[in-house]
Amino acid sequence: MLFFWWFCQWVFSLPLYLLPDPWTVLRVLVEEWQRIGGAMMLTGAASVSGLVISLLMGCLAGLAFARFKWLEKGLFPYAIFFQTVPVVAVAPLIILWVGHGFWGVVAVAFMISIFPIVSGATLGLTRIPAQQIELFRLYGATPAQTLIKLQIPNAMEQVLSGARVSSGLCVIGAIVGEFSAGFGTGHHGLGYLILFSSGQLKTPLLLASILASTFLGFLIFSLVHHLGGWWLKKQRYVQGEELTSQRSST
Repeated sequence: MLFFWWFCQWVFSLPLYLLPDPWTVLRVLVEEWQRIGGAMMLTGAASVSGLVISLLMGCLAGLAFARFKWLEKGLFPYAIFFQTVPVVAVAPLIILWVGHGFWGVVAVAFMISIFPIVSGATLGLTRIPAQQIELFRLYGATPAQTLIKLQIPNAMEQVLSGARVSSGLCVIGAIVGEFSAGFGTGHHGLGYLILFSSGQLKTPLLLASILASTFLGFLIFSLVHHLGGWWLKKQRYVQGEELTSQRSST
């Protein structure tokens, strides 16, 4: 890909403001690393905050939907509606309600990343084989025991799948939020750098900021992926130990 990029720039002799060569972008990335790194840290903090809030609120919403079917039928369509609304169009409205600065950016990241988690949690908590439900009822399990021992373990893989999707969406939401909100004087995230470099026709800085945004999204996705895989392996190990203990006692 790098060779194809360099080849197109060399063959067509494109000016720097249209398409700089990879080495120019790399040089700008090294020279402006302190500025880009600080912006990436700020955008990353807003993205992770929005993702964590989405996980908490999405799991709570999934629990409520699984417990009360009428609530799922009444409110789940609104969750779909919020997912289909273009975030670029509603970001200024969210900023108007929440305010400019860090928490305004977090609110936009939260809005765009919550739906996959709500969908995954609801699907995992409600789509359980009827035989397993009947088995728990046969042994007199309480609703709380059924939730903790059956529904939540069954939903974890779906929740983590939604979290993987949201880990990329939260970075998009944070950058879009920065387009409208920013972080205040002297504090700029990657969204500000993208807007600034685009307006000034500083294409090498623009591409360097885009690469930093891509790396940030990949980093958050990898973190969620590995933490989720570790948690699932731990849960399966604990369940295997419990099953072995039960067989031994029997």
